[in-house]
Amino acid sequence: MAIPFFKEMRIGGYLIKQKLLGRKRYPLVLMLEPLFRCNLACVGCGKIDYPDAILNRRMTAQECWDAADECGAPMVAIPGGEPLIHKEIGEIVRGLVARKKFVSLCTNALLLEKKLDLFEPSPYLFFSVHLDGLKDHHDKAVSQKGVFDRAVSAIKAAKARGFTVNVNATIFDGHPAEEIAKFLDFTTELGVGVSMSPGYAYERAPDQEHFLNRTKTKKLFRDVFALGKGKKWNFMHSGLFLDFLAGNQEYECTPWGMPARNIFGWQKPCYLLGEGYAKTFKELMDTTDWETYGTGKYEKCADCMAHCGYEPTAATAAINNPLKAMWVALRGIKTTGPMAPEIDMSKQRPAQYIFAEQVEKKLSDIRRDEAAAAAAKQQQKASSAA
Repeated sequence: MAIPFFKEMRIGGYLIKQKLLGRKRYPLVLMLEPLFRCNLACVGCGKIDYPDAILNRRMTAQECWDAADECGAPMVAIPGGEPLIHKEIGEIVRGLVARKKFVSLCTNALLLEKKLDLFEPSPYLFFSVHLDGLKDHHDKAVSQKGVFDRAVSAIKAAKARGFTVNVNATIFDGHPAEEIAKFLDFTTELGVGVSMSPGYAYERAPDQEHFLNRTKTKKLFRDVFALGKGKKWNFMHSGLFLDFLAGNQEYECTPWGMPARNIFGWQKPCYLLGEGYAKTFKELMDTTDWETYGTGKYEKCADCMAHCGYEPTAATAAINNPLKAMWVALRGIKTTGPMAPEIDMSKQRPAQYIFAEQVEKKLSDIRRDEAAAAAAKQQQKASSAA
């Protein structure tokens, strides 16, 4: 899996520019969710539990491009829902690539082979195929048999057409380190890069029993990395983020590093938490009380070690301390010995639950817009008749 050198240079240059400009908060990756509808219902997912009126909404291509321009991040990840369901997904991606954004199109790959003709290979485009493990484990995680085989077939088809393909895995409690290691061996044979992250404990996910806490996460990843000594697993993460997963770095998350834009607006404070919405990216940055979120500050963030919050932290740490980053890269991930001190949880504020309130507000907006559209159509019809 070759990562274009200029991609690394451009993103590194972007980070150095923000540092030289003295900016305290800036985005690294835009998490663009043009729809919430999905063709799977994974037990660990907390993103698709909406009424049909919301699941049927789509961001237009122009709204997607405006979000990318407004945000200014060098990368755009398109998760979902399942983005390949969106009828304009090809046009959306072409517009982002034309803006020279690095696009990571996240997909469960059920539609990938059928829709490959919508896209053209480009150093700016990456397919990120969701695979949570080997066949039995993945099919159980997505609650549907046969998905693993179809995803692997789509990966091979995309690679044969010249596309760059990675896989992304969400790790839950009960997934043995030995099986994760075999899965990583498989991705090496498949010739794809891998991103991995412990699953965030979505409050609306059907399965609430298999989210990892921080202690279990660190122990599990240490065991996995120990099994990988001498192997050339191709992780799509910085070395410092992997070192963090193994408990060797004490980081606070950077929620503004991967801001999320979806049909509700700009999501506060991050891709994982929906604590309100802003109409513009500037409003998101200016009005979010960032200091009240993160592990040790808010109950909903207590066990989070997800890449979208901590990879931007690791990237900034690498810029601020390149020798440490180089040392980790040369030495490898430490899998024994004391771990870095854990963040104090004693002063975190209690969780607030506002999901139902947000949904009702959005439904009210949808009903208002539909009534206005119907009235305008009726008026136009009456004018034509006259």
